[in-house]
Amino acid sequence: MNFTPNLPILYNQGVCKPSEMPAPDEINTDLTVNGEYWLTFSCSPFQIKELAVGFLYNEHSINFHHEIVQVWLCKDLTNVDVWLNHSVKKPENWKRTSGCTGGVTTQSPKKEISNTIYELICPKIITQSIEILLEEQTQYKLTRGIHCAMITDGNDLRYIAEDIGRHNTIDKLAGWMLQIPSVWTRKMIFTTGRISSEMLQKSAHIGASVVVSRTSPTKASIETATDLNITLIGYARRNQFIVYTQPERIAMSSAKNIDLEIFCV
Repeated sequence: MNFTPNLPILYNQGVCKPSEMPAPDEINTDLTVNGEYWLTFSCSPFQIKELAVGFLYNEHSINFHHEIVQVWLCKDLTNVDVWLNHSVKKPENWKRTSGCTGGVTTQSPKKEISNTIYELICPKIITQSIEILLEEQTQYKLTRGIHCAMITDGNDLRYIAEDIGRHNTIDKLAGWMLQIPSVWTRKMIFTTGRISSEMLQKSAHIGASVVVSRTSPTKASIETATDLNITLIGYARRNQFIVYTQPERIAMSSAKNIDLEIFCV
């Protein structure tokens, strides 16, 4: 059997055969803001404009869509240039995040607005939404090496982002949300990746009151979610999940706010 990096071999119970599953693409794309180099993304070769805009939003460099004059993406995907209608100072210090692809953020944690519990979420919304996420992650189905995240109101309003970096997926959600303004009754974020404190903070800045992962949150993200009154859920499956913070927002038998309206389908 001839082996090449583009033709991997599948070993299964003593039998070797060519594998038809390709590896995910990874590229480096420079981010420039008003013509000034800021950093280099390690990312997937799609949804790059959303990544750039969402990154600037989550870093508190921009707040509204009207601040963006143009987002220009080089044809070879090596550079994405965001032009704003105002000057913005490039952060002097970056810190490496816990992302698999070595993402960065500014040194200082940002202060986000604490969420208020104004309704109860039916558990069925959580289990159905994680099922939608798993069914619609198209890039993952091709390579099995891609993270996926979704922002949804629990009804028909939703957007899905995929990338080799789990932090990138949250930035892509923010970029899409900023460029296509919609009326949100609620914002919930679902992800296939582990929830770190940085991802929780990005989700909070987007305005999510519920953050759900197919895997685990970290202890730091649990503390952050508690401070911001965000319901943090891990190990979500089609029939179960674990609530780590603010269970009062989920309409379970242990819910205390029984006088609140229940959102269900």
